[in-house]
Amino acid sequence: MASAEQLKALLKSHMNGDDSQFLSVAMQVAAHEAKLGHGKLAEELRDMVDAAKARRPIAQPGKLVQLGQPRGELATLLSASYPATRVVDMVLDHSVENQLHRILREQRQFAKIREHGLSPRRKLLLVGPPGSGKTMTASALAGELGVPLFLVRLDALITKFMGETAAKLRQVFDAIADVRGVYFFDEFDAIGSQRGLANDVGEIRRVLNSFLQMIEHDHSSSLIIAATNHPEILDYALFRRFDDVIEYKLPGQEQVITLLNRRLGKFKPKKFNLKRAVGEAEMLSYAELCRAVDESIKEVILHDGSAVSEGSLISMLHERKLISAKLTGNQHKELPTNDGTAKR
Repeated sequence: MASAEQLKALLKSHMNGDDSQFLSVAMQVAAHEAKLGHGKLAEELRDMVDAAKARRPIAQPGKLVQLGQPRGELATLLSASYPATRVVDMVLDHSVENQLHRILREQRQFAKIREHGLSPRRKLLLVGPPGSGKTMTASALAGELGVPLFLVRLDALITKFMGETAAKLRQVFDAIADVRGVYFFDEFDAIGSQRGLANDVGEIRRVLNSFLQMIEHDHSSSLIIAATNHPEILDYALFRRFDDVIEYKLPGQEQVITLLNRRLGKFKPKKFNLKRAVGEAEMLSYAELCRAVDESIKEVILHDGSAVSEGSLISMLHERKLISAKLTGNQHKELPTNDGTAKR
């Protein structure tokens, strides 16, 4: 059952006509019921919230930009969506999961924290190998909070003309202040690489300086998320501009088992040697594991079967491992800290 505070928050948001807050509290109630073991009720509540969002856009604070069609030049810089992804849909290690829940807890108590002169965590740097869940995290945070996800299109942001890229970046930060949402800078090393590197480009250096100033002076209610596969080349000054640095890793044994069980679903064989599959999945990312399972399921469907065979799944996992080894070499990276040193 919802707590007294949640019931009061629901009633207050309804009386104020704040649909965004109402659905956000409803999601908190769903999460609360899930923790109590009421999984069916929690799922029904989440489905009702998703249906409500699908019927009508949720009003956000500030000047609104039409989702999918931001105005003017901003349309080339941002693409917008309302994700249905939730944190519970992700397979995460406990450290990352705890960090995300802490961020959501602070965001849902945004006003309460601000009343005491403090700021909730909302500037996040996600680092880790490809396919480890960074992009999905941005979607999940937007989905949990009931706000739009804005993908910053770096291909449109970065130009060869002096000063133009910084001007476009200013438009993005103006939107961040005007429209509450999750703003996602993927492949952030494209503008955040260390100043002074051998391949340093003057225009990009000026863009990085502009970004440092803009994020430093940003006091909006939006979440700013930057993600990179190469934290070792990021400028050290960036790390202290973010409230949280979340490090993603390749899945461990526990995460592999959870993901395989979830992804296989009704196609899971009755007798299945998970230990062998876990061994074959070593050094594969979450995305590669999903790809291997999906390929196995497609084989079952094409042959009118009912369950994935252990041999087929092992074969697909091995195939993904060979492809991954060729593309990445699976090299371990070092993560710089705020003081300019590196940690392993």
